[in-house]
Amino acid sequence: MEKVEESANKVEAEVERVMEQARELQESGAALISMISNDEQSLRLKANSLESSIRRLRSSIASLLSQKLLDPKLAEKLEEDLQTARCIITDGDAAGFLPAKAQGRFLRMFLGPINVRAARKEVQLKVKEEYNSYRDRTAFLFLLFPLILLILRSWIWEGCLPAFPVQLYEAWLLFLYTGLALRENILQANGSDIRPWWIYHHYCAMATALVSLTWEIKGQPNCTQKQRGVELFLQWAMMQGVAMLLQNRYQRQRLYTRIALGKARRMDVVWGETAGVDGQLWILCPILFLMQGFEAYVGLLLLKTAFVGVVSEWQIIFCGIILVFMAVGNFVNTVQTLMAKSRFKAKMKSSKSKQELKLN
Repeated sequence: MEKVEESANKVEAEVERVMEQARELQESGAALISMISNDEQSLRLKANSLESSIRRLRSSIASLLSQKLLDPKLAEKLEEDLQTARCIITDGDAAGFLPAKAQGRFLRMFLGPINVRAARKEVQLKVKEEYNSYRDRTAFLFLLFPLILLILRSWIWEGCLPAFPVQLYEAWLLFLYTGLALRENILQANGSDIRPWWIYHHYCAMATALVSLTWEIKGQPNCTQKQRGVELFLQWAMMQGVAMLLQNRYQRQRLYTRIALGKARRMDVVWGETAGVDGQLWILCPILFLMQGFEAYVGLLLLKTAFVGVVSEWQIIFCGIILVFMAVGNFVNTVQTLMAKSRFKAKMKSSKSKQELKLN
């Protein structure tokens, strides 16, 4: 009996000790969180004040320059210094203390009213690397999936695609573009510089993939004529896969170079049709413009197919309009990016010439 009581008392004492340690841990954790919260609030105020100062100084420089009260060379140097200061706070650990960008409806629709901004820089960079890996994986699938369908169409299906594999590919496209749009919205909320057009482009692609799922795949008779739009769409998808592989390769190299030169931040990502190294640019640009033209051609062919009465379903008209719209938007943004690159190179060349004159 005594042994039983002794064992019970020992267990009771251990439980009380554990309870006391749990209370102490809770108090220590609460005190630490309170201290961190106060320090974090102080850093947020400093970050907001510094960002306001940068904006105010930029406005002052522009005003003085317009009134010809400031030397253009000095204004350019001051602007570069302010840009460097902004890169320091936006690309370092202090970026988590800057005001978070407002999250769009797309994120709220899928995730609800939660904050997707990561406080730690390594978490933000992990999100970016996952986005790049996702693009790499999907580029191969973008190329292989339609290639396999077209090969099987010729070898096994006697020139007539069955409905299920085509709809499976369209379902995968819906998943792909939804995943890209979600990742890009999260990157944008964490300070990335993604152009709004590429996010809107993925919204349009999501709508096209969703509508194409309801598109009845016509079979015999006249299967070749009825599936001409599907065949061209698959061929365009193969071209898109090749272009994505080229983009992913050289754009990432170009971005690393820009980051090293202080012209870009670590959270920036490559744009959908961005310009890069000159040698690779001569290869990529014709492919991009050819792909955009082919995309517009497929869209116009779908509209023609609907209006001449071959297959007059509303899905064909909708997909045709969206493809033409995306092709025009891609072309405009590609030209804008090339023009921006040309202006940047001209500015760098001018600065280099001025430096050489000073040295001489």
